[in-house]
Amino acid sequence: MTYLSHELVSSLSPSKSEAKPTLLEDIETMHRILKELESVRAYVAVIERTLTLSEGALAQLRGTPSPLSKSSTSEYNRLSAFVDNVVQTCDSVQDIGSVEQPLHLVTFVRRIRDKTWLDIKGIFSAKLNTALEILQWPLAVDYPAASVHDRKSFESAFKDLILLQEIGENIEGSTNQLEMGSQGLYPLETFAHAISLRFKYHFETERETNRLDKPEWYLSHIMNVAHDHRPFMDNVIQRLLLGTKYQRVNAWQNYVTLLVPILERKLRRTVPTLISHPALLAHTVYQALIFDSNMRALGYEFVVGAEAKKTQEKGGVSSVILCQKEWFDAWLDGEKKFAEDQYNEIISSSDAWVIVDDESNDPDEYKLSRSMAELKATNSARRIKALVEQVTDRYSPLPSFAHRTRFLIHVQLPILEQYYSRVSSSLDAFETLSSALVRAVPGALGVEGTRTDSRKLTGGVEGGQRLCKALLSARYVEFAMQRWGEEEFFLELWTEINHRATLRTRAEMHPSLPHSADHQSSKSDAPECTIFEELITQYTKLASRAEDMLVSQVCGETETALKPHFVAITSPKDASDAQNADDGIAVPPSLLPSIALLSAHLTFLRNTLPTAVTTHVYRRIATHIAEHILQREVLFRPGLTRGQFRTGLAWEQARSVHAESELWAETCQVALRTSRARAEGPWARLLVAGRLLGASRQEVDRAVKEVLGGQGDGWEDALDAVTSLGSGGLGKEEAKIVLRLRDDL
Repeated sequence: MTYLSHELVSSLSPSKSEAKPTLLEDIETMHRILKELESVRAYVAVIERTLTLSEGALAQLRGTPSPLSKSSTSEYNRLSAFVDNVVQTCDSVQDIGSVEQPLHLVTFVRRIRDKTWLDIKGIFSAKLNTALEILQWPLAVDYPAASVHDRKSFESAFKDLILLQEIGENIEGSTNQLEMGSQGLYPLETFAHAISLRFKYHFETERETNRLDKPEWYLSHIMNVAHDHRPFMDNVIQRLLLGTKYQRVNAWQNYVTLLVPILERKLRRTVPTLISHPALLAHTVYQALIFDSNMRALGYEFVVGAEAKKTQEKGGVSSVILCQKEWFDAWLDGEKKFAEDQYNEIISSSDAWVIVDDESNDPDEYKLSRSMAELKATNSARRIKALVEQVTDRYSPLPSFAHRTRFLIHVQLPILEQYYSRVSSSLDAFETLSSALVRAVPGALGVEGTRTDSRKLTGGVEGGQRLCKALLSARYVEFAMQRWGEEEFFLELWTEINHRATLRTRAEMHPSLPHSADHQSSKSDAPECTIFEELITQYTKLASRAEDMLVSQVCGETETALKPHFVAITSPKDASDAQNADDGIAVPPSLLPSIALLSAHLTFLRNTLPTAVTTHVYRRIATHIAEHILQREVLFRPGLTRGQFRTGLAWEQARSVHAESELWAETCQVALRTSRARAEGPWARLLVAGRLLGASRQEVDRAVKEVLGGQGDGWEDALDAVTSLGSGGLGKEEAKIVLRLRDDL
């Protein structure tokens, strides 16, 4: 007893640290090991049972004749029930495993069940594959040409897979998601698998068809497959679905949905290698966008997630790239760099500012006004328009309005902003070279040669030509933006920007986009302006500035050329020459330079500007010059006195004024190749004054009485009888001054 008592003392006792385990401890250890072995045996039994049921299910279905029935899957039903029982039992056991991570046994048996179902599906897919090979799938199927036996074999294999899918969903208790396109029909998965194998062979191996610079090859391959197989899907497969659980599923839509992942997988593998090649990346994105657009044109609707549906996004294979921020930013930067390079090439071209006719053959091109149809432009303006439209083509297929907005702000608008700045800076340089300071202090420009060049650049027809280049460039782009703003693409984009808070905030931060609050009565209303409204306003002001400078230049040069003439007609020598003149009125030689200069300017404007613009500019120029001559040569002519002891114009001087006024109008008529009435309009005040001075005494009698002594409004009719222009814009007091200059009153 003493010995046994001693042996029962624990070996863990401090007094016997090196003692062997006691008998009790050995018993406890053996008991614990026995329990573990029993647990292992139970685990192994569960696994063995699962594997046995799995093999039984496969064996049962391998020998099952067609057509398939629910009883054909009885062994699989037992497997599924057994797995569910194991899962429930393990879940009910407390303190085993954790809530977050299930037992490995549960994971294992579930995996066996899933693998068994895949193997079962593979058995029937193999039968369908055999039937498809006879039909020469994946080539386009000529189903009516197939034999009756081949068609029956195919339809039997197809229906077996459909029944298998129905049975599987009933066993799992899942809801049918096919109508939403979230999963594929088993037979169509078999169809797509054959396409996937051929795709891998051609585009994922080292064959010549697998090229990074030719994404359109594999994209067009899938699109052609979808297009070629559509009749088979619509006419044959859709008919086979009738009477089944999936009769409402669109066979072709579901089939294409199974093909799309093939392209998505290819893009995910390809794009990382394209990040360092912006041109190839841009080409790949563009081709993906074109593929999406073409598929939508065929009637296919891409499957999108719930979040994407809320924002009305359209999805597509391009979203694989566009929804990855890093990839999208790399593509956007590449497109921006390309656009900037194109812009710089356009501006630095040697013929950038050569004025050419618009060679558009589109009968609807630029019909916003009569002047647009005949509007000329510089090469740079035409190329900028083409570049902007090219950029539009690049991003118009983008399915996301957020992506479109970013492309608009970061790539497209900067082109128009830079061109505006370029034209504006050219006008600034013109003003600097032609400023009064430069004319007054020629040395400010440096040497004599430089001084001469500056005058040549800003004077005469050449100076007017430079201003016309700026005017035409600004007008051309302005009209183009008016047309773009009315296009459906930009109207839709601008509407979405105004209706979405995030896009509206981004747009309001950009100075070249209009503020929607200024053009919208309420948040629910559509914007009243177009997306280019702010830039159109800027370009309109720029064109008006160029026009003002053109008018100022022509008027200023003509007035400068007239100064010697005004000096000549008021000199004593001129008076003596007038007294010796015969009845013929000769044009003073001092007048010819100014007339020739104006004629040259108007001829150039007629040949360069649209008719409407030429007419508008001509009226401004002629009105200003006519008023200048009227003031200097008639109303406030030096050397004349008024009042009781007045000294008027000599008869020859009055006739000379008349002849000169008619010569101005005739010169403009010839230069513009227009009617006499159109040419006379801006010169009316000067012409009326000249005709009142040059008419005979009998012709002006009534006019003199009405103007100098009449009290009513008949004086205008009296003037019209003499001038055929009415008063021509002259006031009654001005008419009195003109009549009193006659020496016969």
